[in-house]
Amino acid sequence: MKDVFAPLHRLIARDGIAALVTVVGAKGSTPREAGARMVVSVGGAISGTIGGGRLELEAMERAITAMQEGSDRSERLDLALGPSIGQCCGGSVSVLMETVTADRLAAIAQLAQAEAVGPVQTTAIFAGSAPIERRITGTERLGPTATLDADGRLDESFGEPLRELLLFGAGHVGRAVVLALAPLPFHIRWIDGRRNAFPDLPLARLEQVVTGAPSAELKAASSDAFVMIMTHDHGLDLDILHAALSEDRFPYVGLIGSRTKRARFEHRLAELGHPASRIRAFTCPVGIPGITSKEPAHIAVSVVAELLIVDEKLRRTPLGDAAEGCPEDSPQIRQTAQLFGHLG
Repeated sequence: MKDVFAPLHRLIARDGIAALVTVVGAKGSTPREAGARMVVSVGGAISGTIGGGRLELEAMERAITAMQEGSDRSERLDLALGPSIGQCCGGSVSVLMETVTADRLAAIAQLAQAEAVGPVQTTAIFAGSAPIERRITGTERLGPTATLDADGRLDESFGEPLRELLLFGAGHVGRAVVLALAPLPFHIRWIDGRRNAFPDLPLARLEQVVTGAPSAELKAASSDAFVMIMTHDHGLDLDILHAALSEDRFPYVGLIGSRTKRARFEHRLAELGHPASRIRAFTCPVGIPGITSKEPAHIAVSVVAELLIVDEKLRRTPLGDAAEGCPEDSPQIRQTAQLFGHLG
């Protein structure tokens, strides 16, 4: 759930009460992990998800019943998914359910404001049915989490850490990639030298950059940024690829094209002085194996799936000191090579 407190605030302001349901523990096979959340209105509308199925329906029904009391309160539900509610996942979950009234609207507004700026961490105490009063403790990029210890201490993270993506090329495939990425945790810097090539896409996490020197945009990029190259010109592709590999710090550099294009570019990169380790450190062709259609939307699905796979692997395996770059034998390159046999 990208935003928690903003929809919670809207519902409370409209209806006088709303509920927040949070997974605070998960063991075995479960629909979602700790930190999954949903906001429930008095009418049963939901924002976010704790995994669907019987678990979500049970939680929603209990939240609606609790809201009928019209008070600020909290409750912990410990559920074995099979025996308790007949859901065949086989694991068990702990769910924290809160009802929040207009009496706490100002506190929720403060949390919504903090969440809008970026990731935020909170701590609170869960004590029986008492309302949960969260206190902001940090702003690290941890991703959504929630832990409730035996003493009732509730530590949570809100907000979605975004991966920066430099996307070079505003052609048909570039447009399809942007649309496919719109709901996903990426901040896109879309770069092209043709001002009229960009469509009007009012997306919150999209910057459109018109420049005659696209490769220069790499200098300002973060060291954990992904680079995707798909311009209308092979010479420009090579220039950007040369610059990206020269930076020697990006965990993913992708180039759209065939194996033949890759072979030609490898030859040119060698002429430009790149060692074999750096020449192997880019992905081409891009996209997951098995999708062969050349329709832009199909290519975009394949490319975005690859980006998600690499992004999730890197989140589970921290990059370490980004200033040291991404050598050929680094975990990032090995992991990507194992995932996609078309690397080098």
